[in-house]
Amino acid sequence: MKKILIVDDDMELRDHLAEVLREDGYWTQSASSAKEAYEKLSLEEFDIVLLDYMMPKKSGIDALIEIKGLRPKAKVVMITAFSSIENAIEAIKKGASDYVSKPFKIDNLLLTIRRVLEEAKFEEGIKKLDIDRTLSTLANPIRRNILKMLRDKDDIHLMKITRDLGIDDHTKVFFHLKMLKEADIIDQNQSRAYFLTKEGQRMIACLNTLEQYLKP
Repeated sequence: MKKILIVDDDMELRDHLAEVLREDGYWTQSASSAKEAYEKLSLEEFDIVLLDYMMPKKSGIDALIEIKGLRPKAKVVMITAFSSIENAIEAIKKGASDYVSKPFKIDNLLLTIRRVLEEAKFEEGIKKLDIDRTLSTLANPIRRNILKMLRDKDDIHLMKITRDLGIDDHTKVFFHLKMLKEADIIDQNQSRAYFLTKEGQRMIACLNTLEQYLKP
C-alpha cells in the first residue's frame, strides 16, 4: 500500500483528500504545517507528499526543498490556488514531480498521483538495470515482442514463440532468445519453456512505462 502525506493548513481539505485517497487504496497521514510534515517525514517514509504551495510561516517552495533534502525518494506534488505557469516551473525546478491547481477535480488528482507513482517505479527499475543493455534489448522489435509474450503468459516454448511472432526461421528467434537469456532477462524451466526473470520483470515494467509515454 502506497503512503501519502497530505500537507495543507486547510483542515477540511486535508480530511476530504485523506478520505478520497483511502477509498482509492492509499495509506495516508496529514500535517497542517511544514514543521509537522518534517516531524512525520523524519519518522516514516512516504511515497508521495501532497504539498500546499502557500504554507503558514514558510513558503511551499522552501518546504519542498527541505522535504527533498530529508526524503530524496519521496515524490512531491504541489497544490496551489494560483494557476501560474511561473509557480509550476519554479516548483518543478526545485524538485517537485508534478503540480495541480485549486480548485481541482479529484479524478485529475488521482490520475496525477498514479502517473507520479509509475514514474517512480520506472526510475527505480532503471537504477537496477544496466541502462546500455536495457536500451539495446528494447531497441530490437523481435526482443520487445518476446518480452511482451512472456509478460502475458507464465511460460512459452520456442516453437509457440516462433509461431506467434509469425517468423518462419526458428533459428532467428532462438538467436534473440539466447541473447535475452545470456543477459539474465529470461530463463528456462525444466520443460525448456521460457519465462521472465526478476530482472526481466523490471525491464518489462520499464517498457510498459515507455509505451505509455510514447502513445500518440
